[in-house]
Amino acid sequence: MPGLSVLIPVYNRPVAELTNALLAQAPQWPGPVEIYLLDDGSEGNCRCQNRPLGALPGVRYQELPRNVGRAAVRNLLAAGAQHAWLLLLDNTGQLPDGQFLARYAAALGAAPVLAGGVCYAPGPPADPALRLRWLYGQQREVRPVAARQAAPYGQLLINNLLISKELLLRFPLDESLRGYGHEDTQLGWQLAAAAVPVQHLDNPVHHAGLETAAAFLEKSEQAVRNLAQLLREHRVESGAQLVQVAQRLRRAGLAPAARVALSAAAPALRRHLLGPRPTLAALDALKLLWLLRALAA
Repeated sequence: MPGLSVLIPVYNRPVAELTNALLAQAPQWPGPVEIYLLDDGSEGNCRCQNRPLGALPGVRYQELPRNVGRAAVRNLLAAGAQHAWLLLLDNTGQLPDGQFLARYAAALGAAPVLAGGVCYAPGPPADPALRLRWLYGQQREVRPVAARQAAPYGQLLINNLLISKELLLRFPLDESLRGYGHEDTQLGWQLAAAAVPVQHLDNPVHHAGLETAAAFLEKSEQAVRNLAQLLREHRVESGAQLVQVAQRLRRAGLAPAARVALSAAAPALRRHLLGPRPTLAALDALKLLWLLRALAA
């Protein structure tokens, strides 16, 4: 029976709860299961918390001497995996119930790539600093299966993805993308170009690790820079609405004026996003500014 390697990059977060939940569900998979934890340069106290997990049956725990980044650590996990199926998770994930692995096992054979989706707490967090990240997740990342399947490569989140090892080794994540964001966008584009079938499932992980608005804005700007790099190098399609708006402005010769106007508005937009009632329209405006700047550089 096909084996499963659950691949979890670890960075400054305890993962005992997630690891134990996966171990409890391992018998639901019709073959051997390993949980492979690779620490990507965490602080010492976090490593001390997670090291004992390596003594659990079915768990491998290793540490990298320095942080190598989101794409590289996942490529290392894939290369070192022992089994034919790879389940990519984040260390911020929590399993929704006791049937998470069972649903993936039942879908084996439907496609070489199975995407489970993500969910968030139904209500906003009490801490105002976390509301922007929760709002973004609820409105931009949580989508019904039918909507995801209608554009199967467009939102291929790698925080909950079952993929054959052969495929991920054939299409490794792009390590030239620094910092945060869009390595999954390029993976989706590669799979689409190769006509690899992708099946979306109603099998979400719960995203439990909300960043503060300040941290999320920093990551979002990094992600926009990565997107601009992919666009310049013609390594993704320009289907996203943000990209389409930027390209229309550039074709019309209005990009310089838009940069000036958005730059003037940027401090107020940032204050709004750091406040207790953020809106995604303000985030979209900032992202447009970042993209126009990056494409002009």
